[in-house]
Amino acid sequence: MSESLFDQASERLAAAIVHVDISEDAIERLKSPKACLQVSIPVRMDDGTLKVFQGYRVRYNDLRGPTKGGVRFHPSVNMDEVKSLAFWMTFKCAAVNLPFGGAKGGVAVDPKQLSKAELERLSRGYINAIADFMGADVDIPAPDVQTNQTIMGWMVDEYSNIQRKLCPAAITGKPIAMGGSLGRETATGLGAFFAIETLLPLLKMQREQTTVAVQGFGNVGAAIADLLSKSGYKVVAVSDSKGGIYAKQGLDIPSIISYKNSTKSFQAVYCQDSVCSIVEHQTITNDELLELDVDILIPAALENQITKDNAANIRAKYIFEIANGPVTPAADAILAKRNIIVFPDILINAGGVTVSYFEWVQNRSGLYWTVEEVNERLKQSMVAETMRIWQIANQKQISVRTAAYVHALMRLNEVIEAKGTRAYYAR
Repeated sequence: MSESLFDQASERLAAAIVHVDISEDAIERLKSPKACLQVSIPVRMDDGTLKVFQGYRVRYNDLRGPTKGGVRFHPSVNMDEVKSLAFWMTFKCAAVNLPFGGAKGGVAVDPKQLSKAELERLSRGYINAIADFMGADVDIPAPDVQTNQTIMGWMVDEYSNIQRKLCPAAITGKPIAMGGSLGRETATGLGAFFAIETLLPLLKMQREQTTVAVQGFGNVGAAIADLLSKSGYKVVAVSDSKGGIYAKQGLDIPSIISYKNSTKSFQAVYCQDSVCSIVEHQTITNDELLELDVDILIPAALENQITKDNAANIRAKYIFEIANGPVTPAADAILAKRNIIVFPDILINAGGVTVSYFEWVQNRSGLYWTVEEVNERLKQSMVAETMRIWQIANQKQISVRTAAYVHALMRLNEVIEAKGTRAYYAR
């Protein structure tokens, strides 16, 4: 029987526990989710038929505050995946010192097969089904794979209708007009950029000589590729769900983004004003992109992209995980033996939840920040936590991933110790 995604996620905890002195109580509390909910969502389709979709929400742990986590719409969504993602969110929020616990949600659906009206009915139906399980002081959803600010807008509107009052802090990642935060849409990519920039001199690398490949060209993948390209890094390959493009001399990322937004197609192009010309490039698969000889590889798609089956073929020097769980534990071990350093998702993609926290704070206070203020606060957080985790890795001579979990565990343990553990009651 193959190992479940949650079993893989739990291995991260087991690897970190041996490097930190924490109470037995903390270990017990972190082994299992606090609550799991599976719901059926009936949706009337445009042709009059009725379809029932399966939805999920997991609140993994709320030791540090209300749980926080995105909602994804994808055909592969299931309870094992959602539970694993909620586990990662618990450690991510602790690693970057947010007053949140971890949660996640999703619906098993291909949103590309739905009309806009069907998508709205599904989004509202999901919130109607989980309304008693969430709230600004309980559990706060946000965007994730194939959901966006429009969907979050429908969701917060539905929740407000159910509660008979405006509840902007119940959901983050909303449209600006509905209480969303400036800077939220680019926060995950920008947070990753700040982490890379912090680490670059420590790795003795220079932007202009650093080659990058990005797997996944959705909102986050496109954002990090654009930021790196504009800052002087040589982005040589990018891909979406249908495949990728590679050019040794580097790609014009802003032109590719503009071309894709206007034509819905994916090509290596150079654009001048509204005229785009296709430039010389190779067409590659997602698997081929992962195995390119580059300095930095950024998996920004889905989990389990680098496994024991392809880890031996990875040629990048450094891997920065923007996707959740793109490298399996078995692959981690192979990469470590080959001296390939992996910078983990619970640090690298934490920019999104950090600015979600800023949005939640702004909603509750009624005071809203400029995009410059948001980005500066994000930078301060990402730089500080990146440096702390890097120092732990070096001091304890452990992987950066294990160091991030150690860092998070120490913060989670502080809460448990404050409430009283076996050692306290045995005095």
